[in-house]
Amino acid sequence: MEIFDIVDEKGIPTGELIERSEAHLRDIRHRTAHVWVVRQTDGRYEVLLQKRAACKESFPGCYDTSSAGHIHAGDEPLPSALRELEEELGIRAEESDLSFAGNFVSHYERVFYDKPFRDNEYTFVYVYDKPVDIEALKLQDDEVESVKWFDIDQVSKAIEPPRDERFCVPIDGFAVLRAWVERKPGKQEQNEEQV
Repeated sequence: MEIFDIVDEKGIPTGELIERSEAHLRDIRHRTAHVWVVRQTDGRYEVLLQKRAACKESFPGCYDTSSAGHIHAGDEPLPSALRELEEELGIRAEESDLSFAGNFVSHYERVFYDKPFRDNEYTFVYVYDKPVDIEALKLQDDEVESVKWFDIDQVSKAIEPPRDERFCVPIDGFAVLRAWVERKPGKQEQNEEQV
């Protein structure tokens, strides 16, 4: 059974705990950690997206954030991000390998398998830009069906309305990644070269 910290609107634990299914049933705010795996190819950014396993309780078979997961009660965001990256993709990273990109809030209600699913999350976003050989990754079978590199602009277009239903990438989370890319040292020089 997964237990989460209930958090306030700034993502700070309130001291109350809740079980995962209750959090999603009752629309209770909790924390998650997302990691975007990126690379530069020919001066353009690409992002690694995972295709969610068909057995997932939400968005089965859709392309999503490189790695993401709930932050367990009492845990901190950065170690949780590292744990998820290793569990889902088999990438063993150090704290210094992840760049903090920002936060976003996700709040929606959908129906999956004829059951309501409510998501109310405060998310901590990180970026991993070390070299990754996707053929060598060890994917978590019950979470991830496959992974694929996508051009960052292609993903931006796919998730804007009308959304390409193959993608469940969170728009606000992807905006945090785009802002990180724009702030990245060397990005300004690339933009000036393209003018």
